[in-house]
Amino acid sequence: MADLKWAPSDVMEPIRRFLDGDLTFSSIRVEQFMEGDNMVVRAELPGIDPEQDLDVSVADGMLQIKAERQEKSEHKAKNSYRSEFRYGSFNRSIPLPPGAREEDITAQYKDGVLEVRAPAREPSESAEKRKIRIDHS
Repeated sequence: MADLKWAPSDVMEPIRRFLDGDLTFSSIRVEQFMEGDNMVVRAELPGIDPEQDLDVSVADGMLQIKAERQEKSEHKAKNSYRSEFRYGSFNRSIPLPPGAREEDITAQYKDGVLEVRAPAREPSESAEKRKIRIDHS
């Protein structure tokens, strides 16, 4: 597990969103690396309330990060008023490495960055391949 490689889901996610009619291609930017026996994912999510606007879950060997953002900016002057709203839903699916223990995954949000740690051990050779007895008559 020295290096993490691109997974098919990394390539397919923008294509899926395009086919679903989402032309904004808004996604969560992440950095992903191995630190010892831990896969570490850091996601840029500034300006959100992690208790209300963020959902991190695991299903079918995939880490799911979903967030919603609503930012309001008002500018008032003597003869003018301008209000800008930026909002949207963002999601990202990241495959967990082989041997990841879903029950031990932790997440922390600090200074606009979500950090998820997924402990994973190198699968033993016996776990990858097992001889199956063949019954015959």
